[in-house]
Amino acid sequence: MTLRRLRVLVEHLPPTSATARAAAGHHWQHGDWMLADLVDLMARHFTAFLNANRAEKASPVPYPDAVWRPGDPTPEQKAKADRKRHRAARTAYQEIVAQATPQYAEKG
Repeated sequence: MTLRRLRVLVEHLPPTSATARAAAGHHWQHGDWMLADLVDLMARHFTAFLNANRAEKASPVPYPDAVWRPGDPTPEQKAKADRKRHRAARTAYQEIVAQATPQYAEKG
């Protein structure tokens, strides 16, 4: 088999093949993406229906988050990023306090 023939065979593999899934970095197919979009749409419509038909004094129902998709951060990754942002904000605040009012700066 020539290298050209091998390249042609690999390029024309179906999208469900292991090679195509490895190149994409996930195993989702077109139908999976459509189903995730449908779930998100139905959840938003249901929430809109609930909000339209709620009692006058009742608080509105918040819209749900989107369904996880490949490429989105996992909840653990989101929590880690939030902790990192919180530490950076706290450090920046402490630096400002130390410069503006050295007597109130945290020692340590």
